[in-house]
Amino acid sequence: MITLKEAKELTNDKLTQEVIDEFRQDPILNMLEFDDTVTSNGETMTYSYNRITTQPTAGTRPINGEYTSQETKTQRQSTDLKIMGGSYKLDRALVKGEKQVVDQVDFQSKQKAKATRAEFANLFINGDIATNPDEFDGLKVIVANKSTDYVPAESIDLSDSDKIDANYKKFLYVLRKMNEKLSKAPDAYLMNGDMYAVFQSIADRVANIKYTKDELGNEVLKYGPTTLAKVGDKPGTTESIISTDTTTGETEIFAVCLDRENVHGISLSGSPLVEQHLPDFSTAGAVKEGDVEMIAAVVAKTTKSVGRISKIKIQ
Repeated sequence: MITLKEAKELTNDKLTQEVIDEFRQDPILNMLEFDDTVTSNGETMTYSYNRITTQPTAGTRPINGEYTSQETKTQRQSTDLKIMGGSYKLDRALVKGEKQVVDQVDFQSKQKAKATRAEFANLFINGDIATNPDEFDGLKVIVANKSTDYVPAESIDLSDSDKIDANYKKFLYVLRKMNEKLSKAPDAYLMNGDMYAVFQSIADRVANIKYTKDELGNEVLKYGPTTLAKVGDKPGTTESIISTDTTTGETEIFAVCLDRENVHGISLSGSPLVEQHLPDFSTAGAVKEGDVEMIAAVVAKTTKSVGRISKIKIQ
């Protein structure tokens, strides 16, 4: 297993370290462990595993009696690594001319890293291989119709300050009820920016929601042991990765348990988790290309590692 922080420590190249730190600005990517054991057979990069679908039971037995037999059930799963990233082209004259104002290679590399981390976050939530074979299945697909997919009978209305006063206890109760169905306390609640603002307002009313700082200096809001993670926009757009329905004003929150027994990333064996290829201006040709690339995917080892609450009205 490897994290982005550890990947950064494995390189001495300053720009590569800065590009990795750009990926780490995403709270989930910064927390996620990657099982870097996937190998390529020349055509596919597949990770196979067993997903627990029925939990083990235990009980008592009488003298001279036997236990009631029950087996933990699993389903064989496989996930292919996906290639994410982007390229840019720079004219050597532009690079020379603007070097004193902005380092174009540095700037473009970091911007591509920013867009790639947004694409990973988008697939982490919305990826659906049945719709697009170039994606991996995200949390929406993993949690759909499972016992941890909680849809209230009616909306939980948190659409203004008065509604938050009236309904925040109901909301926190539903959150705890979902937590009880998960394999452990979730490591993160994922939500869009508007829902995050609502949670900040709830934090003003609840003592055990606290602010801290991560090692990158970013503000972190925690509800008990769980990080509240604001998921941003799809790359190149202002469209939220976790949407709010424009008709009903409702959104959703995802809960995720992050470790090697629950949800974790997967990546190639023997290859950097994040790679950048810089334009080479030492060879002939006026326009050179650079890119940033990440080869990865996400797996859920148990169906109880992901939860969702829908019908939260915030507008």
